[in-house]
Amino acid sequence: MKLYLISLATGALVGIIYSLLNVRSPAPPVIALLGLLGMLVGEQVVPAVKRMVAGEPITMTWFRTECVPKITGAPPATVKAFGQTEASDVEKKLS
Repeated sequence: MKLYLISLATGALVGIIYSLLNVRSPAPPVIALLGLLGMLVGEQVVPAVKRMVAGEPITMTWFRTECVPKITGAPPATVKAFGQTEASDVEKKLS
């Protein structure tokens, strides 16, 4: 989470500098970013449908380990007994 906040703060700082210099940001508009998010979410529909067709359940554990890391870019959590998750070593070092 710390990395996301640092990234947001850095982006805001660059935006302020661009504004002070009267330079237009090369970043895509919000509508394009929402489209990219939709693409990431949409990519997870096919594995879910394949799983349903195969008669396998779509559980929260499966969703957390297979879909969430691909959508958020976060490292996958390690699955423990009874559906509990533990943060990966990489995630622990980043927080």
